[in-house]
Amino acid sequence: MSKLVIVESPAKAKTIKKYLGRGYSVVASMGHVRDLPKTKMGVDFEHDFAPQYINIKGKGKLINELKAAAKKSDKVYLASDPDREGEAISWHLAQILGLDVSEPNRVSFNEITKTGIQNGMKAPRTIDMDLFNAQQARRILDRIVGYKLSPFLWRKVRKGLSAGRVQSVAVRLIVDREKEIRAFVPTEYWSVEARHRVEGSQAAFSSKLVGKGGKKIEIPDEAAAQAIYQDIVGREFVIDSIKKGSRKRNPSPPFTTSTMQQEASRKLGFQSRRTMQAAQQLYEGIEIEGMGAVGLITYMRTDSLRISKDAQDEATAFIEKQYGKDYLPEKPRAYSARKGANTQDAHEAIRPTMPSLTPMQIKDSLSPDQYRLYSLIWKRFIASQMASSLLDTVTVNLLVEGYNFRASGFTVRFDGFTKVYIEGKDTAEDDEKSLPPIRKDSKILTDKIDLGQHFTEPPPRYTEATLIKAMEENGIGRPSTYAPTITTILGRGYVERQQKMLVPTSLGEVTTQLLEEHFQNIVDVKFTAGMESSLDEIEEGKADWVKVLHAFYGEFEETLDKAEKAMEGTRLKVPDEETDIVCELCGRKMVIKTGRYGKFLACPGFPECKNTKAITVETGGLCPLCGGKMLEKKSKRGRKFYGCEHNPSCSFMTWDLPIPETCPKCGATLFKKTGRDAKIYCAKEGCGYEREDRAE
Repeated sequence: MSKLVIVESPAKAKTIKKYLGRGYSVVASMGHVRDLPKTKMGVDFEHDFAPQYINIKGKGKLINELKAAAKKSDKVYLASDPDREGEAISWHLAQILGLDVSEPNRVSFNEITKTGIQNGMKAPRTIDMDLFNAQQARRILDRIVGYKLSPFLWRKVRKGLSAGRVQSVAVRLIVDREKEIRAFVPTEYWSVEARHRVEGSQAAFSSKLVGKGGKKIEIPDEAAAQAIYQDIVGREFVIDSIKKGSRKRNPSPPFTTSTMQQEASRKLGFQSRRTMQAAQQLYEGIEIEGMGAVGLITYMRTDSLRISKDAQDEATAFIEKQYGKDYLPEKPRAYSARKGANTQDAHEAIRPTMPSLTPMQIKDSLSPDQYRLYSLIWKRFIASQMASSLLDTVTVNLLVEGYNFRASGFTVRFDGFTKVYIEGKDTAEDDEKSLPPIRKDSKILTDKIDLGQHFTEPPPRYTEATLIKAMEENGIGRPSTYAPTITTILGRGYVERQQKMLVPTSLGEVTTQLLEEHFQNIVDVKFTAGMESSLDEIEEGKADWVKVLHAFYGEFEETLDKAEKAMEGTRLKVPDEETDIVCELCGRKMVIKTGRYGKFLACPGFPECKNTKAITVETGGLCPLCGGKMLEKKSKRGRKFYGCEHNPSCSFMTWDLPIPETCPKCGATLFKKTGRDAKIYCAKEGCGYEREDRAE
């Protein structure tokens, strides 16, 4: 018998073909083959939101090839990804190929390995109509919001804008945070820190003022700090108590989609889209020297923390062999989602398919991005199955003239899982250090007392990592939508990236304000989370997709009518961002505008003054030819490159990023080349210095 297996991508097809062998033909659908039309709504509101699907433009030849292959086969298996989108792809393929959806022709693989594929092929099932209907409801919801609300924004704000059920809420989170920052009024406070030594030792340690007479003390200004300084300067610090203890530190669980994107942002500097692209490649299969095509990680769109018994056993065996029995926990670790989280448990957590396959063993077969992400996933998973680290802690309380000072530190008794991996943090934390040996009767010598002025700080702007965390915690979107949502809000100009921070633009603020005033539900966090829960209920067979759409659409249509009447004849102006750069032709302060190729400076006196100029972004590096400043520039297609400020008299340009580091041989600026030949190098003629760009 000839059997046809249809997957989404050629890479996945190649890997699966290797394991299925003779009698099987494996082809790729290249993603979706049918969708709603782009030129019209494509939803029949009069007949229970019946979708009007059409073949995607440009896929005609591929569809004919799939039909011909199916006709020649005795059995067709639909093996798209194991999630809502994958189920929809399979359903549409079944319609095109004339397959009976009540027949068991759907197979799914949690991992693209021999075992994963064999297990999937052994258990064909019917297409999960609940899963498909959840995707269909989401697609129609997004079409209604996009095609009904976007034209309203075009008329009231600016052409080319879009609104979305998830993207508009994400923008609101960023806008609301910016409002908090602007409204924040810093409060001054002071600290007092003493620098000590134990008599007979040169080892120094620090203590901080924490109270007076056993009660917490506030130091509001310099006068209060100086008064305390006068009370204690030159006085002897006496040990009041020494408290010794121990602390256990447990490993983090293996990755979900959200935590993987957050950690890749923190540790690797990857944007979420870049993370998901590398993860998709690792899942679908990569040619590994000596092994052929192999899937290296489990399915990368998941919010489950579950792992299989086989994977746990293999990790345990590897840890014992590599690090010894001491590095194994008393019993294998199992993780569960946080209380109240709406977790789907269809897939395992993200883990290496072969825990014993270390990153270094396959480094030469991977691209730099693939290697760095695989290393992160591998280390996180192996660490999650290791013993806790044990710390010996010590807290020393000192007294001086009734003031309480405290010094604390720790020493590592057993490193445990930290031998492999430590989770990154979004905010800086005070580092505790080890203290020198101190006894209750030790005499303390004080070398210095420092007074420090501080101000309370506003909440930080979102980074990609913290925005994804907020979206997950608030139930906005699902693992598959975090990365595309961020890409969309940046691409639409509602948000821009400043270093790693996500900052709302004037356009984002004006649009969000309009939606808040007239379409409160669209940008309401709880309402959006409720819609996600409704989609989950459809997936679980607990809700009817048509009823969910009716409940949403009736109120939405009414709200849209009210907004049209309330804003009749009104058009909102997006304020230009004023700069300190003075127009050399008329003396006005130039403003930032956005054109076809990005942002530029323009005179606000247009049309009387038509002066414009490019926005220059200094990189901090210097040109290796003439010593001029290296500027960040953009090609007509929007790709970043770097050139000398003296262009065109100096011709130096490069795609490689100037980094804040100088050459150890000649002192010139170093450059970072990415891609398969990633390296750090010096571009100065005759120098030749270069080194490997070490992955974290």
